[in-house]
Amino acid sequence: MEHGEKQITVIDENGNEQLCEVLFTFHNDEFDKSYVLYFPVGAEEDDNEEIEIHASSFTPKDEGEDGELEPIETDEEWEMIEEMLNTFLDDEEQE
Repeated sequence: MEHGEKQITVIDENGNEQLCEVLFTFHNDEFDKSYVLYFPVGAEEDDNEEIEIHASSFTPKDEGEDGELEPIETDEEWEMIEEMLNTFLDDEEQE
């Protein structure tokens, strides 16, 4: 996983690979981590016209190597990610 990628392959807990579209990536200095928000390619909107968005932290690797996605560990991280997502969505609506 690198900043700026448009698609990533995510392996779920059952070992199944799923191609996902990257919504955006960002680095947070407070937690000193990089984060990625993504959704499965071909995901269907629910009744509220929303798509389930996933989030993970990641450590960018050297060129040519894939970074590892890590789970979000704390409520504070989730709150920060939700704020970033809301800002991103608000900016998208204004364009």
